[in-house]
Parts: sequence; structure tokens; C-alpha cells
Amino acid sequence: MIEFKWNKIDRKNNTPVIKDVDLDELAEMLIKDYKPAILKAPRKIKYEHFLESYLGANLEYQHIYYGENEGPVFGVTAFNKERLKVFDKENLCTKNVTLDKNSIVLDYYVTEEGREGLELFTGLHEGGHLWLHPKVYAEPEGQISLFAREINPVTCCRRSDIESFGRVWSGNRTPEQWREHQADYFASAIAMPKSTFIPLIQETLKANGITDGYVLEDLGLKEQIFAQNELPEVVMNVYGVSRQAAYVKLKKFGFIKNKKNIEKENSQFTLF
Repeated sequence: MIEFKWNKIDRKNNTPVIKDVDLDELAEMLIKDYKPAILKAPRKIKYEHFLESYLGANLEYQHIYYGENEGPVFGVTAFNKERLKVFDKENLCTKNVTLDKNSIVLDYYVTEEGREGLELFTGLHEGGHLWLHPKVYAEPEGQISLFAREINPVTCCRRSDIESFGRVWSGNRTPEQWREHQADYFASAIAMPKSTFIPLIQETLKANGITDGYVLEDLGLKEQIFAQNELPEVVMNVYGVSRQAAYVKLKKFGFIKNKKNIEKENSQFTLF
């Protein structure tokens, strides 16, 4: 496995300061090292094998416990040997399970039938934390802390963290929000690598008579259906991702636009 190294780090909390385009490049670097064939033709990645055999994760599944006033937890990454509270359905009680270092736990909810895209994305999201953020959470080997930890070494990713992919933020993000975004984008870049994603969509657009290289989703009903249903379904069928992940990726890469996007782009070239 290629170790994550990055020069730009927030020294206060060790969060990488990294752009989405850089995550695209890093994802392709990892895939090329893991299984180069994935970059030659679009296909669904076997996230379990990628996490376990390449990233070295200990992958398991549990009914992850969450409080009454808290959102459901879809996934957990443990950077150190830790305890996790889970729900024992057989005995109808909660209990603590011990997680080994570098463990990833997915909640059974995401593995239910019909949620295959969510399962894949959640698994890769946790893999993003494991690869990108060990300096944030992992404790040095053999170090005994006499004080309370400032950061919980188990990252609990709730529904809001996983489903916020593509969210438009207003104001400054917290370091934790940046890390969740990075894990989300990492998942997208691994699941839909740009080397196969871009040619696939370009060919699909041409096959549907679209020569501008993008579709305006607010141009009319036909365009809206194509942008929000038909085109994402192509991505879903090829890469095994959810409709939301496919749609966000298509917008991020400029294959789906709206009139405001075009007006903004045109205004950049207006002469005064």
C-alpha cells in the first residue's frame, strides 16, 4: 500500500489541506497500485477486497448503537484498539465489542437489500478516513496517555456525514467537516475514477445526440429526466453507486449544468 503523505497540513489538528482535484489524482495512484485493470475499463470495485487486502483494514459488520437523540451511525473507523458499543439483537441488549487497530465497522443497515450503493460508498468513505487521517486519530505505538484524549480515536460517521456528499457549504467548515468531506470525495474518486468516468459519460452524451459535452437539467422536462434519471442510471449500473453519488459526481465534473452555471461561466469572459 502507498502511504499517504501530504505537505499541507493544519498543524492544529493534523487535518490535510487538500483539494478535490488532488484527491482524484491520489485515488488513481492507489487504484493503479492496487489493481491497474480498474483504470482501463469502467467497472464496480469490490470495496471489501480493496479495504482488507490493500488498505489493511479489519472489516466487520455490527448493529452500531446510537443514542435516542443522535443520528444513525453507518460506519466506524478505529485507528487504535478500542471498544465500540453495539446492539445485541439476539439478547435485546447493548454490549461492548473490542475493535483491533485499523478496524472498519459497517452497520448492518447499509448491507440490506436495495442499499448496495450506500454500502459501497460507506465502506470506501471509512477507507478514506483510514488512509487520509491516521495522523489525526492514531496514537503512537506504546504511548501511554495520562490525560483525556482531545479527539476520539474512533470516527463515527452518521447518516448526515455519508449523505452530505455534494452539499453546498456556507461559511467556514470545521476540521471535522473537512475530514468528512475528504472521506466522501475519496469514496467517490475510488468508486468512479476519472480515467474511466470521463470517457464513459462523454460517449453516453454523444450516443444521445448531446454534442456540447453537458446537459442543461433546467432546459426542459426531457433534459431534466435525462440529467436526473437516465444519465445517473448509466453510472449506477456501471459502478454500482447510489443515484445521489452518481448525480453529484456528474455535476462535479460538469456533465450536468443549469442556466446559472452557464451564466456564471459566460460572465468570466465578459469584457468591460
